[in-house]
Amino acid sequence: MKVWLDGHLVDKQHAVVPVYDHGLLYGDGVFEGIRVYNGRVLKLKTHLDRLEASAKAIHLTLHYTIREIEKAVRDTVAANGMKDAYIRLVVTRGAGPLGLSPFTCPKPSTIVIVDRIQLYPPEMYEQGMPVIVAKRPRIPIECLDPSIKSLNYLNNILAKVEAIEAGVHEAVMLNTDGEVAECTGDNIFFIRGGRIVTPPVSAGILNGVTRLFVMNEIAPACGVPVEERSMRLEDLFTADEVFLTGTAAEIIGVSSIDGEQIGEGRVGPITRRLVAEFKSRVAENAPEN
Repeated sequence: MKVWLDGHLVDKQHAVVPVYDHGLLYGDGVFEGIRVYNGRVLKLKTHLDRLEASAKAIHLTLHYTIREIEKAVRDTVAANGMKDAYIRLVVTRGAGPLGLSPFTCPKPSTIVIVDRIQLYPPEMYEQGMPVIVAKRPRIPIECLDPSIKSLNYLNNILAKVEAIEAGVHEAVMLNTDGEVAECTGDNIFFIRGGRIVTPPVSAGILNGVTRLFVMNEIAPACGVPVEERSMRLEDLFTADEVFLTGTAAEIIGVSSIDGEQIGEGRVGPITRRLVAEFKSRVAENAPEN
């Protein structure tokens, strides 16, 4: 495997960053997870725009232009000869002296990893996935804006630990007002009466690229209306269907929450239509914009 590291393609085992990199020491940096389908990089422009916005939000000046980073992504995909893959694009603050100040690091480090990913067992995409509700709330927007896709994922990781300890793969996270926000790595939707509902960005969520793809392109193509509004847990428990979206997860139906069956307890018919439309759109000509 080849990794693009600060302007060079290097073997995976030689792709290293200094121990004084503030990305390692303090989680100071930003990243994007991106999918490749049949050689096309899904929503690459959207991902790069978000990377640039995240970097700006944390006062991180990119060392490479967006056009240069786009070329690095495409070069790394080509170097690894993979038609279908997962990309992890990372920009760390770079190496600097000990201490929190980001302005002591003279140059950020840019990394492009191309590999495979499988978050959930394949059978769950057919049968539905059980999840739990995490006891740990989502960090409020006032403390850390979730639109910044930063390297510090400890809030999500600790909620993920709750899920793993409960014997499932994912956990629903509430905000500090008790509203449904998102899962540890995925956005969440419910369906009732043929209508899709998802929390608004103001609930304290990452405005996921796959979330937007489903809302703006997949659902309209299926003739299913979408609404953004505040959600409570009872909305999920009384839903006909619940599903999650994410770059790595794609679209996956939820069968139960905290042991309570959702709908028929399996992937529902509208979710299946959305999955089929998604697969059709990315199979041959995945949109890169």
